[in-house]
Amino acid sequence: MDTAADNHSPSSSSSSSSSSDADVTPRGATSAVHRALQLIQSDDSSSKVQAAKEIRRLTKTSQRCRQLLADAVIPLVSMLRVDSPESHHESALLALLNLAVKDEKNKITIVEAGALEPVISFLQNENLNLQEYATAALLTLSASVNNKPIIGGSGAIPLLVDILRHASTQAKVDAVMALSNLSTHPDNLAIIFGTSPIPPIVNLLKTCKKYSKTAEKCCSLIESLVGFDEGRIALTGEEGGVLAVVEVLENGTLQAREHAVGALLTMCESDRCKYREPILREGVIPGLLELTVLGTPKSQTKAQSLLRLLRDTPYPRSELQPDTLENIVCNIISQIDEDDQSSKAKKMLAEMVQVSMEQSLRHLQKRAMVCTPTDLPVSNSCTEVSSK
Repeated sequence: MDTAADNHSPSSSSSSSSSSDADVTPRGATSAVHRALQLIQSDDSSSKVQAAKEIRRLTKTSQRCRQLLADAVIPLVSMLRVDSPESHHESALLALLNLAVKDEKNKITIVEAGALEPVISFLQNENLNLQEYATAALLTLSASVNNKPIIGGSGAIPLLVDILRHASTQAKVDAVMALSNLSTHPDNLAIIFGTSPIPPIVNLLKTCKKYSKTAEKCCSLIESLVGFDEGRIALTGEEGGVLAVVEVLENGTLQAREHAVGALLTMCESDRCKYREPILREGVIPGLLELTVLGTPKSQTKAQSLLRLLRDTPYPRSELQPDTLENIVCNIISQIDEDDQSSKAKKMLAEMVQVSMEQSLRHLQKRAMVCTPTDLPVSNSCTEVSSK
């Protein structure tokens, strides 16, 4: 995921760039680009700052300007490395942030130019604006496949987890998204795991909207981290940890729900006896039932697999009780106390059966309409309905 720096509010420096910014070049941009490139090469610090601000403005919504201003990357990175006022660092960092948005080549060039060292140092700066901008920059740079192992080996990951623990809300959101980007590289996942990240991830998941991109990235990380035994122990040991995942399973985006059910399934598959009760206790059944009907294909498969593991025995029943979804759920419901979860599950199961019956009836009616009466020639007894 890329971010773009906004021209006004510091807190919005990591808000998502518009999908419509692809090739919008500001009027008169060509001359402005040339002037900015001249100023950024100047020896005068105030001219450099002026150029950085102009580059930030020009690249906010124009992919073309990001390409034309690629030569500004190295002098901008140099601005980060010199001992100068923090306001100068902010201007250079915001310009680089916008240059990197949706531009793979600039992302790689920024890292190759040595930007990581100063950016990482800003993560520990007392200036909250610099912290936020640096986190947003790492989020954008980490979207590049080439940059993932470099950032992972730079020492940035433990500091991003510290941001998750102690920084502003915006910085925390960008940090978890950056960590999610980095986690797709196997070496980075092990580094992330070594920082004990589950507690701050769960804390962020509890407080964010369950339908948000933030919740999706939190659950993506959790799904990866519960692949480790210590990760599963940490999640169940964190108060409200499993519940937060269940809430995303019920109310998240389709992708977030897929990550949530994947995390719970991984736990139950690793040690059914250990994790079955903690998962059942958080009222997961209604959400799982809904996923078997309304989830993505992966979610549906995972939800059905988890339901089988959550019943009293994960193995197929006798021929008198075929291993159907209805029988699996009835078996689980029979073990749950007569509480809200059980009532919801029973109601949802009844609705599922009703929907299934209605679908079957519509299928039969459609076949009856397609299959013509017997007075037509046998060769035409069943024909495909053409759309008008």
